[in-house]
Amino acid sequence: MVAQYSAGRGALLLALGYFGCSGDDLIVPAPPLDNSVRLQEIASGLDMPVFLTSPPGDHTRLFVVEQGGRIRIVRNGALLTTPFLDISAKVSNGGEQGLLGLAFHPDYAANGRFIVNYTDGAGDTRVSVYRVSSNPEVADPASEQVILAIDQPFSNHNGGMVVFGPDGKLYIGTGDGGSGGDPQNHGQNRNSLLGKLLRVTVDGNGAMTVPADNPFVGQAGIRPEIWSYGLRNPWRFSFDRQTGDLYIGDVGQNQREEIDVSTQAAQFGKGLNYGWRTMEGNSCFSPSIGCARTGLVLPVLEYTHNDGCSVAGGYVYRGSALTALAGTYFYADYCGGWVRSFRLAAGQVTDQFDWTSLWPGGQVLSFGEDGAGELYLLTSAGKVHKIVPAP
Repeated sequence: MVAQYSAGRGALLLALGYFGCSGDDLIVPAPPLDNSVRLQEIASGLDMPVFLTSPPGDHTRLFVVEQGGRIRIVRNGALLTTPFLDISAKVSNGGEQGLLGLAFHPDYAANGRFIVNYTDGAGDTRVSVYRVSSNPEVADPASEQVILAIDQPFSNHNGGMVVFGPDGKLYIGTGDGGSGGDPQNHGQNRNSLLGKLLRVTVDGNGAMTVPADNPFVGQAGIRPEIWSYGLRNPWRFSFDRQTGDLYIGDVGQNQREEIDVSTQAAQFGKGLNYGWRTMEGNSCFSPSIGCARTGLVLPVLEYTHNDGCSVAGGYVYRGSALTALAGTYFYADYCGGWVRSFRLAAGQVTDQFDWTSLWPGGQVLSFGEDGAGELYLLTSAGKVHKIVPAP
């Protein structure tokens, strides 16, 4: 998403935070598969579209999040003029701030509630519940219920992803608070909500509670909302809608980008420490911090900044239009300008491909997934593209 130049990085940084095997030498093109897919432009004229999703069971509408504070609807291929929600007056916009995430409640058809993640006028994170109005294509802007407020010490690394997991709980990704190198050590501090994956319950009335089975409930000095920790900036993460496995694209610091995976059998990463700032990818981050790896969960895939600068985590494909790609996880890099994929087999990365047919002609800000499991690319050119079969 949001591009900016940051000292010490020497590259454009993306994804709200510079929005095991090494990918640099293992990525290979896949000519037969590459020729089987293409991008179909679905919408254009959007202002920094950073996310796309649909309500459960809705197969006619796509909801597109614009960084500046609006949610737009694409209905049957047409971009509607009136926004579904416009909270631009509340949102700090620019750099890595803005309206960053959207998730519809699993019972949205009955209760009309959805969750947004944004930075407010002071640059602090707000996770809020809104509800739809009597018009199904316009939300009620006065219905906001703030369920989580997190102070941000710096302007970058705001995370932003919110998604309901297979267990019906809301998962929230937070960055480490920003600057560079996590100077306040939020990633490893379990008394801080920054640098974490959080898990909460949101009921049909929009009220939030902490699930009793969260890993640190009742432990002194640890925030009970924390599900896992040691993340730098999990700009985009997703659950495989078939297996329940959790994939996290965690944006790196100066050298390495990473993909972390936790299976449903491992309870979606319950209580795990993904290593930041002890580790950046599979490598020690700083001699002054040390490199004690005991208890850390390292990524299944990493690549260096010879190949990009800011990972945009995507989705495991589970749609019906491209059956040969079932089980394939797609991801991208903002600076690298590429789209790649891999599969997991017995916990090992296989079938790594570089999809030249999916280069969109603009930086990939994010992926999106519709109600049928089909995938989309959102670009800095203000466009939404769908991955479809080639003619």
